[in-house]
Amino acid sequence: MKIRLAAAALLGLSSPAFAQESDAPPPITVSGSVALVSDYRFRGVSQTDKQMAVQGGLTVSHESGLYGALWGSNLSGWGTFGGANMELDVVGGYKLPIGKGAALDVGVTWYMYPGGASKTDFAEPYVKLSGTLGPVSALAGVAYAPAQEALGNWSNTPQSRAGDKEDNLYLWGDISTAVPKTPITLKAHLGYSDGNPGLGPNGTSVAPTGSYADWLVGADLALGKVVLGVAYVDTSISKRDGAYLEPNFSSTKDGSTIAGSRVVFSVSAAF
Repeated sequence: MKIRLAAAALLGLSSPAFAQESDAPPPITVSGSVALVSDYRFRGVSQTDKQMAVQGGLTVSHESGLYGALWGSNLSGWGTFGGANMELDVVGGYKLPIGKGAALDVGVTWYMYPGGASKTDFAEPYVKLSGTLGPVSALAGVAYAPAQEALGNWSNTPQSRAGDKEDNLYLWGDISTAVPKTPITLKAHLGYSDGNPGLGPNGTSVAPTGSYADWLVGADLALGKVVLGVAYVDTSISKRDGAYLEPNFSSTKDGSTIAGSRVVFSVSAAF
């Protein structure tokens, strides 16, 4: 960014009109990312049986603040997704600057499982507020999924019934800060889920055990466009609570919990 601004200033000395035209951002921008992670954790719970995942996303943004995105990852382990064993998120939203580096982001995510079992897809609207305070970047978010069959209580509790519809609330906060004079960024996350205490129609649940907290602390190392990451991930779900969700809520390899503490490694690149 500094190089581009310097070039614009030099061009402005001889040809202001040309500089304005060449430096104006395009009305539509396209960005993307690819990543390899040692374990795909969704709100602290492994979606890949504590194994590796390949992930990627593409975002199209308009200068008005409107945007659309696709994001995908392979899946395995607990629940019955079937089909491609893939999660594909379709996202649409609007991001509005609100002054002093802050922004308000409102949108909806449609979680899809292509070719998988029926009644698994669901929609989740969200609101996010981001900003900076000195060297610290922060984000607070609220995601509320209205009552849907994919979130229903179909099994594992006395109140379970086929066709049930439940809602789900997720609250979270993220902070990050760069270590001065290094390519390292420190990061932390805290989230809280409140929803269905049992299992959904395909043996899955967005909020296992009904309500729980998840957290993450880690660091990223930027090497040009490639970022190496490491993070410690954990949840408040106890082995006792997780036992009520057996066998769907355990590793197919050794029966261990898929919501326990784990160090997750990642390699990602943006374009």
